[in-house]
Amino acid sequence: MVGQFTGPDPRAPLEAAGNGGPRQMITPQPGQGRSLGEQNPAYVLLSPLVTTPRHNPPPQPYCSATVTPERRLQLLALLAELGLDPLAGPVPGDSAQALAPLEEALSHTSARLPRNHERLEFLGDAVLRLAAAEYLEQHHGGLSVGQRSALRAQLVSDRWLAELGERCCLERLWRIGATAAGDRAGRATIQAELCEALVGAIYLAWGGPSGGLLAVARWLTPHWQRSSQELLSDPDRHNWKSALQEWSQARGLGLPTYHCHQASTGHGDPRRFHCTALLPAPTAAANPACGEGWGPSRRAAEQAAAAQLLAALRSAPAD
Repeated sequence: MVGQFTGPDPRAPLEAAGNGGPRQMITPQPGQGRSLGEQNPAYVLLSPLVTTPRHNPPPQPYCSATVTPERRLQLLALLAELGLDPLAGPVPGDSAQALAPLEEALSHTSARLPRNHERLEFLGDAVLRLAAAEYLEQHHGGLSVGQRSALRAQLVSDRWLAELGERCCLERLWRIGATAAGDRAGRATIQAELCEALVGAIYLAWGGPSGGLLAVARWLTPHWQRSSQELLSDPDRHNWKSALQEWSQARGLGLPTYHCHQASTGHGDPRRFHCTALLPAPTAAANPACGEGWGPSRRAAEQAAAAQLLAALRSAPAD
């Protein structure tokens, strides 16, 4: 019958397809034409049941009712300490609704509240990196791209965020669960997470793309200036592993090796990992150079061990 389509031949070869899944070539049978305007059945999707993708509802704004009058005053005091005035410029103001993103940012997941910091931490991560890049462009434009990248990595690191959160006394205002509150070793991690979420909250509260980045820069620039000065005065930029590798390779000693073990199970414990850094001896008669270090993570312990070894090598008398 003209225009009739009997379906795909199971013996026909499959053709690779893109988003739609595999397709099977259909060879029209003699006498099976198509009427004008009829859809071409040259390809038939061979896929399971077609399902409609689920769309999660967009997150609702933090309820302003959760920001009590007393809490509102606390959040305003925090903004004042950060150098931000919610009544200056085109910003939402100092109402409970305007301060709701800050309340969300300071509510850790461990508190099991209806809204927590994770959404704003995700946003804050991107905002922080962009703000740091703009800071380096404005204040350290003479650095090469590689130098900027290395410096920015320090200025947005978890260690830097944890130190910033401690300086800003976020612990006075955060909402965390009882278990997290009892984990003294994990405080640095919580400081870093909520501090990054606070970056996202300030970005949103100050208008997002319409001014949020300026508010973030107003808060962070003084801290970045202090940290940048410290890092730039250190020729190793606090990256002692790379410095040790460059030092050893320049002298033909090969690459250093690291041996780490976990000494504690406490999350965030500053002595959770112990690491030994070893450098091959320049001669068979000499002993290999060694450095030791501790840290809350394997990477931090390796950096500490590399720093100790590098300092000993540089202070050793030249042969």
